[in-house]
Amino acid sequence: MACGGLGVGGGVAVEGVPRTGPAAGGDGSGGGLGPEVDAVLGAFERHLRFERDLSGHTVRAYLGDVRALLGFLGGRIEGLEVGGLRGWLAEMHGAGASRATLARRTACVRTFTAFCHRNGWLSQDPGLLLGSAKAGRELPAVLDQEQAREVLDVAGAGAEPKELRDQAVLELLYATGVRVSELCALDVDDVDRDRRVLRVMGKGRKQRSVPFGAPALRALDRWCVHGRPLLMREGSGAALFLGVRGGRLDPGTVRRMVHARLRQVEGAPDMGPHGLRHTAATHLLEGGADLRSVQELLGHASLSSTQIYTHVSIERLRAAYRQAHPRA
Repeated sequence: MACGGLGVGGGVAVEGVPRTGPAAGGDGSGGGLGPEVDAVLGAFERHLRFERDLSGHTVRAYLGDVRALLGFLGGRIEGLEVGGLRGWLAEMHGAGASRATLARRTACVRTFTAFCHRNGWLSQDPGLLLGSAKAGRELPAVLDQEQAREVLDVAGAGAEPKELRDQAVLELLYATGVRVSELCALDVDDVDRDRRVLRVMGKGRKQRSVPFGAPALRALDRWCVHGRPLLMREGSGAALFLGVRGGRLDPGTVRRMVHARLRQVEGAPDMGPHGLRHTAATHLLEGGADLRSVQELLGHASLSSTQIYTHVSIERLRAAYRQAHPRA
């Protein structure tokens, strides 16, 4: 498929994209695909960051997928035709990629080819001809209510600053169902103690208010009074949760801590912070919350993302029925 001569060594300048040198200062620059292709990737990165306002994590994932695709095509933008795209996906399928991974990468490719077509670098958009299998929806593992209580009791045993922080983190993750990235981005002023509400900045920079209960407030107060001041350093700023060196708490640290805490509870599934998000949503629905309210609390753009938790509750009910009923 023609691309206005925009290939490695193609020698044709593209309007709005510099002929030489990668785009400055971004994840889309560099990478050994040639200066013109690097320039396109830089423009694509800016589109994702500033026009679509995607998170840094999502931008890195998209750019990584596009780089892998272009590497498969020999570093040639003009290789973006439906046969080449299908060949790349088929190779990943043969290597054991899951349906969810293939669906995500197909969506990324469609975004990239549409971007190139809009800018005149592709005469047609091959992504429109690209089909993909619908990603499977596996039911997430969740804690039952007794396991959740045990996890929080185990976490609440210590009085050192790090232990107070971890207790507050666990209480908030379970109480609110926020994403770990959202929790780590919280500042002190994002907590409304009087109303027991967090101000959370979610995906797409959409702000929402999420309530939390009295146990989480008590854990937060202990952390803020007896823990946070001892970890504060000159560069701590307004971050609500701090690492041991005084900087903003890192999501990776939270993931390791959650896995470690769950290993201390017999029978609890091994999962990270997102598992506590699943658990919070499931327990809310089991307690009588309506689906729309849970959608708003979780910050889901689509109700279909929230509906999986109704399936979790139904499966748990079926399992209890099969175990308890004599004629199940």
